[in-house]
Amino acid sequence: MARNKNEDMLMEDELAAAFLDDNAEDVALVETEEIMSAVDSNMEPSEQGDDGWDTETEDIPGQLAVDVYETAEKLIVKARTAGISRSDLDVSISDNILTISGTLNGGEDDKATNWHIQECYWGEFSRTIALPVQIKEDGVEAVLKDGVLTISFEKEKVTDRKKITVN
Repeated sequence: MARNKNEDMLMEDELAAAFLDDNAEDVALVETEEIMSAVDSNMEPSEQGDDGWDTETEDIPGQLAVDVYETAEKLIVKARTAGISRSDLDVSISDNILTISGTLNGGEDDKATNWHIQECYWGEFSRTIALPVQIKEDGVEAVLKDGVLTISFEKEKVTDRKKITVN
């Protein structure tokens, strides 16, 4: 079922009532209606799909979902990478910033004439993560097993806080 682009939004009068006093409510409602009318009139029918949504796609790399957690000795990053071969993965670290990127191949089908559902992401992806603790960049292990990339970092030993005397 196609969704109306306003389904998930509060109705304009509800929104105005939530944030404005009674006097400003009518003004906000009129302004909101004017804005919505201007937006709708600027969209040509050729730019919209059957459901009214903009169907133009951009070449933006997909973003990889990750889990990041720590144990007593290690920081662990796990990413679901099912269908990605080792040769299509690029994992790097610099200044405590981890970057995982690559290409997920296999979703293209030149013989397809009409897609009914297309939920799987195919193509380039990238994820950059600022690691939450200091790690030893030379103490890293990356394993790709059963569609899960697991990267284990040895944590830097944090020394006790030093007292700094202010002169």
